[in-house]
Amino acid sequence: KLFDWLVFLYEQWKGIDEHAMRVSSTIACSELLLSGATTTTDHCYLYPKNGGNILAADIEGAQTAGIRFHPTRGSMSLSKKDGGLPPDSVVQTESEILADCQRMIEAYHDPAPLAMLRIALAPCSPFSVTLDLMRESVKLAQEYSVLLHTHLAETRDEEMFCMRQFGRRPVDLMEDLGWLRDDVWFAHMVVLSDEDINKLSAAAVGMAHCPSSNMTLGSGIARVTEMKKTNIRIGIAVDGSASNDTSNMIREVRNTMLLQRVHYGADAITAREALHMATMGGASVLGRQGEIGSIEVGKAADLIAFDLDDIAFAGSHADPVAAIVHCAGDRVDFSMVNGEWRVRNGRLVDESIYKLIPEHNRLSKHLTEMA
Repeated sequence: KLFDWLVFLYEQWKGIDEHAMRVSSTIACSELLLSGATTTTDHCYLYPKNGGNILAADIEGAQTAGIRFHPTRGSMSLSKKDGGLPPDSVVQTESEILADCQRMIEAYHDPAPLAMLRIALAPCSPFSVTLDLMRESVKLAQEYSVLLHTHLAETRDEEMFCMRQFGRRPVDLMEDLGWLRDDVWFAHMVVLSDEDINKLSAAAVGMAHCPSSNMTLGSGIARVTEMKKTNIRIGIAVDGSASNDTSNMIREVRNTMLLQRVHYGADAITAREALHMATMGGASVLGRQGEIGSIEVGKAADLIAFDLDDIAFAGSHADPVAAIVHCAGDRVDFSMVNGEWRVRNGRLVDESIYKLIPEHNRLSKHLTEMA
C-alpha cells in the first residue's frame, strides 16, 4: 500500500545528500537512455535537513548521462505533526520552498527551442503539502511560464485522506486550488470517477501513466483506454526505481498495453498506440510536441534504433514496429539525444558511467541499513 510504503521510505530518504542524488540520477537516466527514453522528468521532492542542493545534483547527474531533462522542484511542507504524512526531517517551510523554486528557475530554466533543460514546479501531493503552497506554486509558475506537476488520485488512501482533511475528492480539490490547467500534468490518476475524467479532459491536463508502479503497489488500473478518447494528454512514465524496481521504458510501454488489455479486452490499446503515448504523448505532456516526440524536419535529433536481428526479435519481420512493444527487448542498440550519440551497440558511449555502479550499490546499502 502506498502510504505504508512511503512511511517506511521516509526514514531512509532522510539520509540522501547531494552525492547520493548525483550518483543515483546518473544511473537512473542512463538506464532510461539504454531502454529508449531520450527525454525525461524527475519529481525531485526530497530535501532532507543538511542534504545540500539536491535538485542541482539531480541536474548534474542527468547532464552526465546526456538525457534531455525536465526536473521538477518538488516539495513537502505538511509534516506528520501538522496532519500530513512525512516526518519533520524531510519537510521545508513554504517560504524556503518558494524561494528555492524561484532561484532554480532563474538559474537553470531554458525556454529556448530544443532546450536540454527546463524546470517545472511540483508540490508533492495533497497529503504532504499545504493548500497555500499549492496556490502559491500556481502563481509562481504563471509568473515564470513554467509547467506544474503533482501526484493525483493514485490510491484509495489518498482519496480518503482528502475527504477526511478537506471534505473534497482529489480532483475536486485540484479544481478548487486552480490546478486544472493545460500547463499541468498529474502522475497516476488511477482512482477517478466519470465526472473527474470529464473535468480533467475539459482542462486538457497531462497524465504520467505509471503502470508498473501501480501494479507493484496494488494501486489499481488507470482508465487509460477511456481517457485516450478525451482531451487528456497521456504519456508513459517508469515512476522511478523506488516504486518500480527498474527504470526500463520499453517494458513500461509493453505493460501499458497489456494492463489495459487485461482490463478492457484485447483491442483496448494497440502496440502503435502505446508507442505513440511513449513518444508524442510524452512530448505533448511537456508542451514540446513541436520540438520532440517524432522524426520530423525541424525537430530535435532524438533517435533510437533496435537491431531486429537480435534473438528477441526473431520472427518479427511481418511487423517490426509492433515487435518493439510485443517482443519487448530490454535495450536499444543506438540512442541519439540532440544530435549526440549516447548509446552505441547497446552500451553507453560514456563508459565511465559504469564505474559508478559500485558506489551506487554502496549508497543504496547505506540507506537500507538506516531503516
